[in-house]
Amino acid sequence: MIENLPPCPKCSCEYTYEMNALVVCPECGHEWAAAEGVTDSGAPAERVVKDAVGNGLQDGDSVVVVKALKVKGSPSGIKAGTKVRGIRLVDGVDGHDIDCKIDGFGAMQLKSSVVKKG
Repeated sequence: MIENLPPCPKCSCEYTYEMNALVVCPECGHEWAAAEGVTDSGAPAERVVKDAVGNGLQDGDSVVVVKALKVKGSPSGIKAGTKVRGIRLVDGVDGHDIDCKIDGFGAMQLKSSVVKKG
């Protein structure tokens, strides 16, 4: 159990409590992991997303797919070496933390572990 629970990063409520591995705000209902989410100063922590070789990614970067990817509903998939421009970093599902548009496929989400900064 954490002795000094951080205030809620959304509404700054001081009455947060622990529930299993999460910290919960009773006022706004926001939940976050106890070890992450806020810095010592109480401000929200900056999320760092790294590519397959360890370079930091930011919104608007261009990346290159490093391995062939199967796409559900498509007979061909995405080939290694495909360039993707103008990515957006998101809190996706199952590790898919890049939102982008790929020519010939449209909008989709990618994992940062299958791209490198290009």
